[in-house]
Amino acid sequence: MAEIIDWNEGGLAGYACRSRFSRGRRFPEEDEVFRNAYQRDKDRILYATAFRRLQFKTQVYVVHEGDFYRTRLTHSLEVAQQAKTLARLVRANEDLVEAIALAHDLGHAPFGHAGETELNNLMKEYGGFDHNLQSLRVVDELEHRYPRFNGLNLTFETREGLARHTTHFDNPLVPEEFRTTPQPALECQIVNLADETAFATHDLDDAIEQGLLTLERLREEGLPALERLFVRVEEELGPLGKADKTLFRKRLVRHLINDLIWDASNQTRETLEKNGLASPDEVRRFPEEIVGFGPAWRSDFPKLVRLLTDLVYHHPNVVIMVEKGRLIIRRIFEAFVANSRLLPASTQKKLSGDAAHDKQVICDYIAGMTDTYAAQVYNALFTPLFRVPERYGG
Repeated sequence: MAEIIDWNEGGLAGYACRSRFSRGRRFPEEDEVFRNAYQRDKDRILYATAFRRLQFKTQVYVVHEGDFYRTRLTHSLEVAQQAKTLARLVRANEDLVEAIALAHDLGHAPFGHAGETELNNLMKEYGGFDHNLQSLRVVDELEHRYPRFNGLNLTFETREGLARHTTHFDNPLVPEEFRTTPQPALECQIVNLADETAFATHDLDDAIEQGLLTLERLREEGLPALERLFVRVEEELGPLGKADKTLFRKRLVRHLINDLIWDASNQTRETLEKNGLASPDEVRRFPEEIVGFGPAWRSDFPKLVRLLTDLVYHHPNVVIMVEKGRLIIRRIFEAFVANSRLLPASTQKKLSGDAAHDKQVICDYIAGMTDTYAAQVYNALFTPLFRVPERYGG
């Protein structure tokens, strides 16, 4: 049975990955007639337990702080939207881009990057913890849906996108399997950039909504690329001082997303054409990243990220919740190491008595928790009379 081709294959450029030329899955499977390989990857990710849990994992603001802030789930959906738009503009494979984007945060620990930092410290004697490599571990080992193998058995290209996910915040040690070329596929690079644009634009939106940052303070930063967008919104709504602030914020963020993606598409096409790259292998062998911004945003985007870091991510309100998250993870990890009988019965069955293996089992269990579930487990362990979460012992 021959696998169907990519739905938009007629529009794909030569440098785009094509599902029929995939390097395949770790465990061979029969092809389908109605979904190509990357569409099957995307569907498997959507139905994964780890994907559903993203709705209760922190983006920046802990999930119980408000139901209108981004979570890892909404962030992943927004990364997929921006990545697919950029892929369409440069004629890359949207199906592969969507699969990578939806899976790129599956390995995130509870409480955002704070949780990752704490687990990395706790596991430093056993290889540490990195959420990108944990995402790969989730799809390769931890999901259980098939009788013949562990994991989701995704294609090499989707797995490459997880193993080589690099951003301002992410720089994992790439496994040997994916280190044969200087760069990953174009679709992986597209998701890397879309993750950064989504992080910046949507965290900016949430920060202004919560009052951690004002439009006026943002404008005072004097970023030329951003000032053009302020002027554009003022042409629509009137001067910032007189316009509806909520609508102004929403229009500014909309224009910011559009401008970043359009700018990246123009620069990426220019780099591809200038260097005559005509195949996925040529993209991988190219010594430098291909997907990136033009001169204006190449200068101003890092400044925008620094502003968010200084005024938002390091804001006392955020830092307090970060420290609470780190405390919760540290204490439940130490409790489980000290007494493995505190673990659910299903997790105890995975223990072997080997310290490195057992700490990895505990790390996997905690990394898979949502923010709310981690807090419930903490309370069950340390708060008198607090009930054990339902189905905990299963």
